[in-house]
Amino acid sequence: MSDATLLLLGVDAQVLAPRLEASGYCCVCAEDVDDAWGRCQLVLLAAEQESRIGELRQRLPGVPLLLDIGSDSVAARSRFLQTGASDFWVSSLGASDLLLRLRLHLKRLHKAQPRRDRLSLADLSVVPSRHEVRRGQRLINLTAREYALLLLLLEHRGQVLSRDRIMERVWHDQRGAASNVIEVYVRYLRQKLEEAGERRLIHTVRGRGYCLSDGPPQLR
Repeated sequence: MSDATLLLLGVDAQVLAPRLEASGYCCVCAEDVDDAWGRCQLVLLAAEQESRIGELRQRLPGVPLLLDIGSDSVAARSRFLQTGASDFWVSSLGASDLLLRLRLHLKRLHKAQPRRDRLSLADLSVVPSRHEVRRGQRLINLTAREYALLLLLLEHRGQVLSRDRIMERVWHDQRGAASNVIEVYVRYLRQKLEEAGERRLIHTVRGRGYCLSDGPPQLR
């Protein structure tokens, strides 16, 4: 399993999500950078997203930005050096080169930031840089999809998230997903989070969605 969450900007980057997730990465496909704030360790930009590099540098300081240069040529590399991106990837070469670059950047990040702040609620804690999830001292192993769902709920703890929002953020609006896929994964998460008899943290709000809270959610 990889140790990073990737923000994918632009079509050529987002189409790689299934391949990257198969390699263990957690992918966030979003145009609004706020949706990935505090949880993405790397950003992949399609070529047409080049103009956003300045904005991303300000909003995601320290996060490596990898820009697609299309083809590996002297001209393409020369243009890349003027963009301010951290590194480049070449969409015409397929995923192998990109995966290698991601691993190298991830190693550098781990050396520079061996431990990131925890996200927590009650006795639940998550270390995003390591995909580490615990209830108290108990380590919980989650699949990439379970982890993405839990992280989304934890980042919005105390808020009710609708099914549509969860489907958009975790399943990227996959039309082929089963109609009850969210309920299934909520059940998986509850089973793992409550395996040792811990109290419930993921609450169903009938007609509205799901909420991660320490006790019954405060509805408005």
